[in-house]
Amino acid sequence: MGCCLKVIGIISVLSAIGIGLLWQYLNEIPQIPDFKLEYWAAGPPKPEDKTIRPFKINFPESALKDLEMRLNNTRTLTKPLEGIGFQYGFNANYLNKILKFWKTEYKWKEREAFLNKFPHFKTQISGLDIHFMHVKPSDSKGKTVLPLLVMHGWPGSIREFYDLIPLLITPKADTNFVFEVVAPSLPGYGFSDGAGRPGLGPAQIGVIFNELMGRLGFDKYYIQGGDWGSIIGHSMAILYPNRVSAYHSNMCSTSSLKAKIQNVVSHFFPSLFISEDRIEEYRNEFSNIMLESGYLHLQATKPDTIGVVLNDSPAGLAAYILEKFSTWTNKAWRNLEDGGLEKYNKVALLDNIMIYWLTGSITTSVRLYSESFSRNYRALKMDEIPVTVPTSCARLPHETMYISDIVLRSSFLDLVQITDLPKGGHFAAFEVPDILADDVWKFIKKLREHGKKQKQKENK
Repeated sequence: MGCCLKVIGIISVLSAIGIGLLWQYLNEIPQIPDFKLEYWAAGPPKPEDKTIRPFKINFPESALKDLEMRLNNTRTLTKPLEGIGFQYGFNANYLNKILKFWKTEYKWKEREAFLNKFPHFKTQISGLDIHFMHVKPSDSKGKTVLPLLVMHGWPGSIREFYDLIPLLITPKADTNFVFEVVAPSLPGYGFSDGAGRPGLGPAQIGVIFNELMGRLGFDKYYIQGGDWGSIIGHSMAILYPNRVSAYHSNMCSTSSLKAKIQNVVSHFFPSLFISEDRIEEYRNEFSNIMLESGYLHLQATKPDTIGVVLNDSPAGLAAYILEKFSTWTNKAWRNLEDGGLEKYNKVALLDNIMIYWLTGSITTSVRLYSESFSRNYRALKMDEIPVTVPTSCARLPHETMYISDIVLRSSFLDLVQITDLPKGGHFAAFEVPDILADDVWKFIKKLREHGKKQKQKENK
């Protein structure tokens, strides 16, 4: 009996030591990488043109004729199975409707004028031409103007922000500030050059965008982002805490080891992490992620292969991208023959497709997945470093993943607000710009009021 007690005691002590060491390991913070501006274009480094150059979206008629020819020569699509919506992927019956609309009703030259309504610019950073919109407030009299960097993701583009920007640059009567918006195209997306050599991941893009903001004269700035824009913003908040005043995201996330363990445990014991009203839906989240993440594995391993397919066929590109605007907006839409896409403005959806098509940037855009999941990038351990700048996380009910408060608070140490927005999915700026804009205003107003109170307290 005494021997058994000794064994139990030894096991208990070793277990306690093991748990303690594991906890220490999970909470150990790696050193922040010291990134410098690198040259990302192909070939040996060349002198850069650091001027800010006005830019207009303007494609030649030959590019439109080529698109028309390809659309007219689309092969007959394979009919969907009976009773199937988007469960097998994009429904061919509805794709035919999209293609017909594209050929007969969509007018690119009119859309080109629409897209040019905001001021566009380019500047060369790290050997790459970086495109961005820079939109100043309509009236800043009596207001403090705050620079806000907004960043899109994949398969989005700057088109996502056309309804959001006016809501941010228009002053509000109850606030003493207004936003000045800088909205870049990510490197390799749309009008920004793609890298000429491997290694341009989210953190490295963050270095480029920090340089962009400095070049525009902003020593400090705010960030808003979703999808890759969220991940890049996350990296920038870590790398430049003295320059990033605050970080707002509609897709706050983390892939730290601690967060992964918490997420696994939460699926076995959801009541410890998730509110009662979300538990039932949360139980199905893992299977939904498996169902919707095939694209990710493909793009993270063979981006150039899928790039050839999509860059050669406008019908294929539309199906591949628009499928995401269906199931990432609302997973229940996969049961509908139109994938729920009739709820969108088809012209706006095709604007986004056209940016990818006319710039031929689908391959360079999906390479970002390979760079982010590479061994070299993971070795940087960016996900293990917590964010210390003031942060706001907006959760949308139909986002592809739900991140609990516990996980968020372990990664964002100054989490000022978590907002569960009433509607919307992955493409928040595109779907619910008014709701997203209101959350940004609310966050910054809260921060500024808190800062004012702090100064008053210090002056007493």
